[in-house]
Amino acid sequence: MDALIVRPGMISDLPALVGIFNHYVANGHVTFATVPHTVESRRPWFESYGAGRHQLLVGEVDGIVIGSTYSSPYRPGPAFDTTVETSIYLHPEWHGRGFGFRLYAALLQRLAEQPVHLAVAGVALPNPGSLALHRRLGFEEVGTFREYAQKNGSWISSTWFQRRVGTA
Repeated sequence: MDALIVRPGMISDLPALVGIFNHYVANGHVTFATVPHTVESRRPWFESYGAGRHQLLVGEVDGIVIGSTYSSPYRPGPAFDTTVETSIYLHPEWHGRGFGFRLYAALLQRLAEQPVHLAVAGVALPNPGSLALHRRLGFEEVGTFREYAQKNGSWISSTWFQRRVGTA
């Protein structure tokens, strides 16, 4: 198996990350975004991550950025400070090789060292690979929002998951 390097995202990763994200903007419903990003438009998003609860990790194989995973604020306000929403985007050519699991597991491990109590994640349906990934990582299904978003004329449902992370 190829050696996966997991590391914090760097500004030089942004073009690759935008390319991966834009693939999902244009192809399907994994993201509800409908307009592709530019490197410049995605810069504020990138700059919102660092150490602590809100981290952006990049997966790299042989010098190629293959994906990212990150933890974002769940909702505004101090009541939600110890809850994060997690996401993962993997370049489609790298699916099915265990890289997504290893990348996401690294984020959860780092979050366990932070003041994070709960990670939540929404999986737009259908997406059997992502559902399996979240279950394999110990996320528990908490419910499905049915037809709550629209993209390209189709209604989208999402199953939501939660996973206890630490003792915050």
